[in-house]
Amino acid sequence: MASGYLITGGLHLDGLMDTFDGIFAGKKRRLKAMKDSKVGSFGVQALVFITLIQIACILKIQNLIIFVLPICLFWGRFSNLFFIEKFKYLSYKKKSVSHKKFWNGFKKESLISIIFLLIFIAYQLVSITSQAILIKFLTLILFGIFLSYFIPKILGNVIGGFNGDACGASIVLVETAMFFMHAILL
Repeated sequence: MASGYLITGGLHLDGLMDTFDGIFAGKKRRLKAMKDSKVGSFGVQALVFITLIQIACILKIQNLIIFVLPICLFWGRFSNLFFIEKFKYLSYKKKSVSHKKFWNGFKKESLISIIFLLIFIAYQLVSITSQAILIKFLTLILFGIFLSYFIPKILGNVIGGFNGDACGASIVLVETAMFFMHAILL
């Protein structure tokens, strides 16, 4: 967990905290609360709960983390493709640049990710030795697809669009949900 925070500079966690502060600030004050550099109580609570869930999942998964982590990270980042495709960009300031400005559509943007996923699935299908493990693996793939679509959809509907903070929140929430599903099914 700490290495992920160091690599990203805690950017996704900051987005999670800002998003939760914004959601609970109410519709009229949402963007102002998300823009505020101070973390509110809902942001802190979100961080604590997410961190505790991730730690519990990592303790359950243990040595399999080397296999589980990449797929959880994949789905977290893939979720932003749905987010950007489905929702309008919400800006805090007039000069901010949206991912939408350079967006080429979901099919083009997701092509490399889908190729990676298909290679990963093919490799797993060849190496899986039991039917029970195969069923768990396919179930987790379906959960990944579902969560990477469903979580940004909920956030986008609640917030009324997307921004960098909401994208960070989506990444963290999808990763954590995927960790949780792996911990349950392993």
